[in-house]
Amino acid sequence: MNASKHENHVEVKGLSKYFGKLHVLDNISFNIKKGEFICVVGPTGCGKTTFLNLLTRIYSPTKGDLFIEGESADPRKHNLSFVFQEPSAIPWLTVEKNLRYGLEIKKVEKKIIDERVEKIINLLGLDEFRNAYPHQLSVSTEQRIIIGRSFAMNPDLLLMDEPYGQMDVKLRFYLEDEVIRLWKELGSTVVFITHNIEEAVYLAERILILSNKPTTIKEEVVVDLPRPRDVTDPNFIDIRKYVTDQIKWW
Repeated sequence: MNASKHENHVEVKGLSKYFGKLHVLDNISFNIKKGEFICVVGPTGCGKTTFLNLLTRIYSPTKGDLFIEGESADPRKHNLSFVFQEPSAIPWLTVEKNLRYGLEIKKVEKKIIDERVEKIINLLGLDEFRNAYPHQLSVSTEQRIIIGRSFAMNPDLLLMDEPYGQMDVKLRFYLEDEVIRLWKELGSTVVFITHNIEEAVYLAERILILSNKPTTIKEEVVVDLPRPRDVTDPNFIDIRKYVTDQIKWW
């Protein structure tokens, strides 16, 4: 990571959301440094996905705003890339064409597309699958396409909403390691939503703990553990227990 990692790349200021009279999010503010990996956790039903949808601009906030390098985030100007829970590989495109798709939509120069896509294919070990279609692949391989496609965009902000929720433990750990490899290699800024506390401690540099509705940030927890992380390390277990205790219903 370069020195720019220490700058505030993303600023969320006073983010609030109402659906009619339902007050979902209340005055959420935090900063993200360039190249930082943030995980967001909270009680079931607290509004984690709504929070993410505000960051992606799928929803507009009732109050507050999201800024990228001082400018109000705008999908027409900024690269806001996202990975949702549901599979989203384009079924009629090959692996390579899926990886190229977003860059071509953005009209990125062909030489740059070629370089980025080859890098992602090599980092994720997808070379043998480059001409395959999503339906010919395992669930984990298809998810690697989706993750790689998002990282290939060189996003200003990459948002991930429980992308491994339907997978078993072995596949989760495998794909978590893939994400960490891409993040370290490419220096992307990532916000990762999860209900799995162990996953949050395994991935994050910092964990934002959300409260019950109306949801705000209850606490920020710095995860200063060496990588690759060991889930049996007493320090790992202590952080996992602490975060778990903070999101219990109260």
